[in-house]
Amino acid sequence: MSVWLVRAGKAGENDGYCLESSQSVIGWEEIGNLSSAVEWADFVNFVDAAYPGLKRATITNYAGQLYAFAHRIQIGDLICLPLKTTKMIAIGRVVSDYKFSPEAPPNQRHGRKVEWLRTDVARAAIKQDLLYSLGAFMTVCEIKRNDAQWRIDEIVKTGIDPGSRAAVNIAPDAENVDTEIEAVDLVETASDRIRQFISEEFAGHALAQLTAAVLTAEGFNCIVSPEGPDGGIDILAGRGPLGLDSPRLLVQVKSGTASIDAPTVRQLHGVISTHGADQGLLVAWGGLNRVAAKELATQRFNLRVWDANDLIESVYKNYSVLPASITARLPLRQIWVLEEEA
Repeated sequence: MSVWLVRAGKAGENDGYCLESSQSVIGWEEIGNLSSAVEWADFVNFVDAAYPGLKRATITNYAGQLYAFAHRIQIGDLICLPLKTTKMIAIGRVVSDYKFSPEAPPNQRHGRKVEWLRTDVARAAIKQDLLYSLGAFMTVCEIKRNDAQWRIDEIVKTGIDPGSRAAVNIAPDAENVDTEIEAVDLVETASDRIRQFISEEFAGHALAQLTAAVLTAEGFNCIVSPEGPDGGIDILAGRGPLGLDSPRLLVQVKSGTASIDAPTVRQLHGVISTHGADQGLLVAWGGLNRVAAKELATQRFNLRVWDANDLIESVYKNYSVLPASITARLPLRQIWVLEEEA
């Protein structure tokens, strides 16, 4: 079994289509049916004809990705799809050969049928070395480094990355160099690194302190429960000098990397009513599973969820006014990077 990274568009424009139609699709709209192409030279010719004027290195790069999608990916292999829309990772098993669908929209014509095994793996549940591979800028590439095949299979089973087995050291081979990682998405990689750092530096009760600092910067007066059993209340937050004015928030913080289940959402909803809060905020570092997300959909007017990405975005927005005690533990600097072409 091999593991492949296959993206669904630069901005995730095909994320929903892939999940709903149980497919993995790639772009290259100007290129037609690849079924008849079996030799490497055929793919080079396809790309050269479709994109006149491309540099030779880009032609061979595109040809390598198309050849991998059409022929090297085998039935039974696993595909990892980083979802731009939800910031989760979907993992599926390939169940068909390559198929060209001329009736489909141009960016959905090259496809493989996939049985999606997980669609809600939080990036926070995956260790940095594997995230680096999943941050490859290419659309199609094989993920092999750092015991990736075994780890992805374990993530399918448990939702959590166990890390590389110390005794396993798999080096890339020269035969498959055409789809080895050549570049990474700098924005995505930087976000993953920050997420991993916060997960380590603000583990456990410290994540509640970081959340309270962000809410304070947003204008709330916060009381953080002491470490230990809290009865489902990590932070009480309200407006006004005493924190008694509306909206009054009851906040529960879950710092684990496992996705939160529906009973946890129901529990918070019950605690909100018991304590007379106006609204509730669940900080779920590992995100929600599908059942919990559906449960939340019925409570949108009194309960919100921040996953790791939401909390980090709030940190970015308020970083300049966060207390020194927080910024000293989380030293960030804003930089500009050149937007890469697809």
